[in-house]
Amino acid sequence: MDQHEHGPLAGFTVGVTAARRADELIALLRRRGAAVVHGPALRIVPLADDTELLAATKEIIVSTPDVVVATTAIGFRGWIEAAEGWGHGPELLDALRGVELLARGPKVKGAVRAAGLTESWSPSSESMAEVLDRLLAEGVDGRRIALQLHGEPLPGFVEALTAAGATVLGVPVYRWMPPEDLGPLDRLVDAILSGAVDAVAFTSAPAAASLLARAGERGVRDRIVEALRHEVLAVCVGPVTALPLQAEGIPTHQPERFRLGPLVQLLCTELPARSLALPVAGHRVEIRGHAVLVDGELRPVPPAGMALLGLLARKPGWVVSRADLLRALPGAGRDEHAVETAMARLRASLGAPKLIQTVVKRGYRLSLDPLADEPRTP
Repeated sequence: MDQHEHGPLAGFTVGVTAARRADELIALLRRRGAAVVHGPALRIVPLADDTELLAATKEIIVSTPDVVVATTAIGFRGWIEAAEGWGHGPELLDALRGVELLARGPKVKGAVRAAGLTESWSPSSESMAEVLDRLLAEGVDGRRIALQLHGEPLPGFVEALTAAGATVLGVPVYRWMPPEDLGPLDRLVDAILSGAVDAVAFTSAPAAASLLARAGERGVRDRIVEALRHEVLAVCVGPVTALPLQAEGIPTHQPERFRLGPLVQLLCTELPARSLALPVAGHRVEIRGHAVLVDGELRPVPPAGMALLGLLARKPGWVVSRADLLRALPGAGRDEHAVETAMARLRASLGAPKLIQTVVKRGYRLSLDPLADEPRTP
């Protein structure tokens, strides 16, 4: 079995915080072999009955702005649907036909055209920074700009337009709220703390902020931040999503294109690169989150076995005492026979008993091949 057969993420566990499009992301991860812990960190609340959205819609109808910036496809569609529900749909569409309509990215452009409208311009980068640059280059002094809000922070965007002389009207199409059922999110928090996940995928800044907030409510925020700084890979769909994490000093990784597919491809590159590969007893052993590749064959290993193997791998070739291995076993107590039992199961899982050598009266060691990477003498 090679990597293409078992998938580049086989043996790794990825946490997913998304609510919207979570099924799509989870399917992409599982298709590549990953195990997934899904803990939705928020829920989207449509504002069809929200007075703020209704007020903004009426203001645009009565006093058409110079520019309208559409930021998300789901938000733009929701806005049009809400206006239709209030009986203001035709009036809103008429108003939007007479403005400079900017669409951030192809999906938003598709939603605009589905409504029977035509965008004036869309940035190739799908970046709000490029939208801002265009507006400032055009000149916004004295102009009214309606900005479709979408729950994400837009650092400096409104401030820069206002400082340049524009009047900015926010159009709040939906809001992020904490999940109604906190159980799945708490399980994800617990998985991060216990090292049961290798990476967490973030697809929105509010989700990242919400996970940190929930950790704070449970009194474990500092531990979560520490885990994400060191042991657990934080992967974000884009730089805006990463902001709440970076504010805590958490290193993040983002794909060049802000899409789910490139996000998963980034995980397919980063996680295997973090795995430990060793030449052991004539075999190539690659240690992943909850499984081991032995000569390219995926071998699932129970948590106790992974705990033992992880400690042995930190000291490859050196003898590790039973007492040290016992301390690494989760909930093992003081009985060193627990080490022998877990070691027997680990060897059975690996399918190659000679990978781990018993050193009588001392402990165990990985049978490292010290010369495996050195050039052979002909």
